[in-house]
Amino acid sequence: MPYCRMRDDCSLYFEILGDGPGKPTITFLNGTLQTTVYWKLVSKKLVDHFRLVIYDARGQGESDLGSTPLSLQLHVEDLKALLFELDIPRTHLIGISHGARVALALAKDAPGLVSRMVLCSLSTRATYRARMIVRSWYEILQRHSLDAMVWAAVPLVFGRNYLKENQKVLERLVKTIVRRNKTDALRAHIEAIQHYPPLSSFLHKTAGLVLVITGEDDPLVTLDGAKEVASLCGGRQVEFQGVGHSIPAEAPNQFTALVLDFLSN
Repeated sequence: MPYCRMRDDCSLYFEILGDGPGKPTITFLNGTLQTTVYWKLVSKKLVDHFRLVIYDARGQGESDLGSTPLSLQLHVEDLKALLFELDIPRTHLIGISHGARVALALAKDAPGLVSRMVLCSLSTRATYRARMIVRSWYEILQRHSLDAMVWAAVPLVFGRNYLKENQKVLERLVKTIVRRNKTDALRAHIEAIQHYPPLSSFLHKTAGLVLVITGEDDPLVTLDGAKEVASLCGGRQVEFQGVGHSIPAEAPNQFTALVLDFLSN
C-alpha cells in the first residue's frame, strides 16, 4: 500500500486514481470517522475527468496517529508534505466537515497550492448543540466503546431519508465504520478539534472559486453559517434538500453533477 512518511516518521496512507497527462487534480479531505473508502462512489464518477488524490489524515484509517499532538496546523503541514511528495503544485480540494476546515486552513497558509474548493457540511459558528454533540462523542469514547460512539453518531451524521432508506444495512455500516477507526486515534482527534482556532480566523476571499454545500437535514451546521462561509470566501452556497451531514454519501449523483459543473466551468 502507498504511504507518505512525514517529518516525524508518521506514515499517511494515500491512493491516486485516474492518473494521466493533462488532467487537473482533486484532493479529497475526510471528515471525522471517514477514511478513503468514503469517496469510492464519488471517485468512480469523477475519475474520467480528474486525477484524484484520496488520503487518510493522521489517526484515520490506514494512517498512523504519530507522536506529535494533533492540531489543525499539523494537518495542513501533512497535506503540504503529501502534495510535495506527489509533485502536485496545484489542486482542487473537496473537503467535508473536518476536511473542509483543513482545506480552508491550507488555502490561507499556502494559497498557491489551491485552485478551487468544494466545502461540504461547514458553517462559521458551531451551535451549542453541535458542540455538545461532539463533546458527547468524546465522553462516550472515554466511558464506553467506539462501537457505542458510532451508534450515537449515525443518526446525527446521516439525514432522515438516508436512514430510512438504508435501515437494513445500518448495522453493517456501523461495523464497517468501527473496523476502519481506532479508539485512541479517534479520541485524540475529537479532543484536538475542540481546541481548533475559530473558523472565522482563516476565512478570507480566495483567488480560486469556492462552493459551499450544505444538507437541509444537518443538525451540525446552520444555513446562515454556511452562507457566511461562502460570503467571506467570495463563493456561493447550495443547499441539498432532504440530505444530512454526509452529503457525498447521501446524494452522490446530485453531488458529483454539481461538482463537475463547478470545476469544469
